[in-house]
Amino acid sequence: LRCCTAASVVTDGSGAAGDERSLYIMRVVQIAVMCVLALTVVFGIFFLGCNLLIKSEGMINFLVKERRPSKEVEAVVVGPY
Repeated sequence: LRCCTAASVVTDGSGAAGDERSLYIMRVVQIAVMCVLALTVVFGIFFLGCNLLIKSEGMINFLVKERRPSKEVEAVVVGPY
């Protein structure tokens, strides 16, 4: 536990500052990559949901058109009366 604390690090001014800077840059890059991946997943789910919604509306409209009786059937039903 003692080896991993900041108080136990002895700096001579040369190598530790470079290591700390590269560690900071690596953390920033990791955070940026995770943000990009998270946004990609969120937008992917959003557009997939929109696409499925549009397709389901099209299928519902197709079924409604098929269930609607044609005008010829109405003409035959209206004719004899």
